[in-house]
Amino acid sequence: VTVPLLLLLLLAPLAAAQWQSCANNNGNYTPNSTYQANLRLLSSTLPKKAASNTNLFATATVGDVPDMVHALTLCRGDFNASACQSCVATAFEDAQQLCAYNKEAAVYYDPCMLKFSNKNFLATTDTDNQGLLLYNTQNFTTNADITQRLLFTLINSTAQSAANSSRRFTTSRLDVGSSPTLYCLMQCTPDLTADDCMACFQSVLSVTLQYLGGRQGGRVLGVRCNMRYEMYPFFQGDPTLRIINLAPEVPAINNNTTPATVQPPAAAPPPDGKATVQEQNGRSSRKRALLIIAVVAPLSSILLCFICSVVWMRRRRKGKANLNNQAATNRPEEDALVWRLEEKSSEFTLFDFSEILHATHNFSKENLLGRGGFGPVYKGQLPDEMEIAVKRLASHSGQGFTEFKNEVELIAKLQHNNLVKLLGCCIQGEEKVLVYEYLPNKSLDFFIFDANRTTLVDWKKRREIIEGIAQGLLYLHKHSRLRIIHRDLKASNILLDQDMNPKISDFGLAKIFSSNDIEGSTKRVVGTYGYMAPEYASEGIYSIKSDVFSFGVLLLEILSGKRNSGFHQYGDFLNLLGYSWQLWEGGGWLELLEVSIVKEIHTTEARRYVNIALMCVQESADDRPTMSEVVAMLTSESVILPEPNHPAYFNLRVSKVHESTSVVVPCSNNDVTITEEPDGR
Repeated sequence: VTVPLLLLLLLAPLAAAQWQSCANNNGNYTPNSTYQANLRLLSSTLPKKAASNTNLFATATVGDVPDMVHALTLCRGDFNASACQSCVATAFEDAQQLCAYNKEAAVYYDPCMLKFSNKNFLATTDTDNQGLLLYNTQNFTTNADITQRLLFTLINSTAQSAANSSRRFTTSRLDVGSSPTLYCLMQCTPDLTADDCMACFQSVLSVTLQYLGGRQGGRVLGVRCNMRYEMYPFFQGDPTLRIINLAPEVPAINNNTTPATVQPPAAAPPPDGKATVQEQNGRSSRKRALLIIAVVAPLSSILLCFICSVVWMRRRRKGKANLNNQAATNRPEEDALVWRLEEKSSEFTLFDFSEILHATHNFSKENLLGRGGFGPVYKGQLPDEMEIAVKRLASHSGQGFTEFKNEVELIAKLQHNNLVKLLGCCIQGEEKVLVYEYLPNKSLDFFIFDANRTTLVDWKKRREIIEGIAQGLLYLHKHSRLRIIHRDLKASNILLDQDMNPKISDFGLAKIFSSNDIEGSTKRVVGTYGYMAPEYASEGIYSIKSDVFSFGVLLLEILSGKRNSGFHQYGDFLNLLGYSWQLWEGGGWLELLEVSIVKEIHTTEARRYVNIALMCVQESADDRPTMSEVVAMLTSESVILPEPNHPAYFNLRVSKVHESTSVVVPCSNNDVTITEEPDGR
C-alpha cells in the first residue's frame, strides 16, 4: 500500500502537479449564488486573456460588492499560449473543488498559478507572507558545502536577471568544475517594477538560505513571484542565463538571515526518508496557509527504474507537443548569430548579462544617458575602468531581433574614425544589449539646438563636424566592403567624442546593398520625420540618395541651429527647407545662419555651404549629388557648384485663411513607422 502512495507523490510534479492554499477566514459562497456566477464568468474569460498576453499574465475583476471577485493568473514563461490557456481553465475547475465554496483560493501547477478572492489583493503589488515551500529531503553529496554556496550564487544571479528582464522571467544553468550542474527558474508577475520584483525575490532568497540550503531541489511558490531549482533541466528550451567557470571564491553564507515570505515548518523533516506533507495556519486575522511538501525517493532499484522510465516517456511526449512552439522562437537564430560573432576578431566581445548589470549598476537611473527609439542607453564601466555606453533593447520597441542582428553584424565589420565603435553585445533570452565606446560629449543635437550650449561649437568646429559626417557617409556608401544605406541619419545619431569629433551611430535600420545595386524598396517605411527623402516617405524607395537628403537637412540644421521640423515656424513656412529656399531665392542666405557663427564665417563660404545643403535636399533624387561629390565640394573651393532646384516639402506653408493651418504632405500607402525628434532634451 505504501509504494503506490509514494509513487503518486513522486509523479505528481511530473503530471498535473497541483498545490492549493484555501483561505477559510474570507467566508464561503453558496451554490448557484451571484459570487459563483461571477467566478464562472471569470473562468470563461481569464484563460483566453492570459494566453493572448505576451507575458502570459492577466488580472480581472467581476461583479459588485459583496459578490465582487478579483483574480490573477500567471503562466510560466517557457510554456506556450495554448498550454497556458488550458492550465488556467483547469485551475478554475480544481480550485472550486479543492477549496469548495471558499471565496479565496490559490492553486499552483507547473505551467501556471491562479488566485481569486473577494478581497481586492490586486490593488497592491506588495508581497505578503502567503506561500508554498516544496523541497527534496535529500542533500547534496558531492562537494556539498561548495555546491550549497554556488546554489545561492546561482539564485541571486537569476533573481537579478529576472527582475531586470522585460518579462520578469529567467531560466539559468550553473556549471562549475566537479560540482553538480544546477538549474534554476525565477519569475515575477510582469506588473511589478524591477525593484518590487527584486524585493519579492529577496524573500525567496531568505527562505532558500534558511530552509533549502543543501537540498537537491526545491521551490518557493507565491502569488507575486516564484523560484525553483533542481539538479536536472526541468524547464523547456535552453537557459537564458549561463554561469560557467565561476571562480572558487564564492560568497559566504549568512546564516542569520530570516525568511520574509514563507514561515518555517513546525519541525524538521524526519530522517527516515519518507515523504512528508506539512501545513501550517497562521494566527493572524488573514490566517494564510502554508503548505510544506517534502519529497524523497530512497526507493528500491526496481521502483526507481520504473519512475525514470515514466518520466522519460512523459518528457518525450511533452517535447513532441512543444516542437511547434520552440520552432516559433528565435533562439536558434540567436545562437547562430552568437556563433558567427565568436568567429570574428578578438576585438569584439560577447558579454555575459551579469557583466552588463555590474557595469551599469543594474541599469540604475543615475547611469541613464538617454532614451532612443529602440530603448534606453546607459553609461557603464568595465572592471578595467573602461567606460562604455550600453544600449538595451526595449521589448516594446520597434526594433526586433532582425534589426538588432543587423546592427550587430553590420557595425562589427565597420572601421572608420567617423563611425561609432561597437565593442560587443549580449544576447541572453529576452535581453539584447549593444555595448559601444563611450563618447563623453553626447550627441550633436545636445549642442546645436540649445541656446545655452550653441556657443560651445564655433564655426571651425562645425565645419569639422560637417566634413566628418560626410566622410563617414562616404565610407558607408562607397569604401566599406558593402554598400550601406543608413536610413536614419539625424542630429541625435551623431555622437561626439572628447575632441568633438563626430561619429555616426545607430545602424538598426541600415540596409546593405551589393556594389551593383542602385536602390531598393520596402513596404515598411521607418525613419525620422523631417529627415526622410520624399521618394522614401511616399513610395518606400531608398538609395544612397536617401542618405544624401538626410545629410542636407542635417547640414541646414548645423548652419542655422534650428530643427527642420517640430514646433518652429519660419515665416510663412512650416519647415526649415522652405524657409531656406525662400532666403536663397531672395539672396538672403546669411539670415539663415545662427547668430553665434555669422561673424566667424565669410560670406562666400556661407553661400557655398547653403548651396551644398540645398543641392542635397532637392526633390528629385537624380538631381542630388553623391557623397563623393559632396566631400569634394566641401573640401575644395575649386569645385564649381551648380544652382540647386527647389527642395522637397518647400511648399509646406501656413495658411492665413481663418487662422487655420493647412499642410501639403505626400500621400503614402506604406506602413509608415516614424520617429519624431523632440524639441529639446
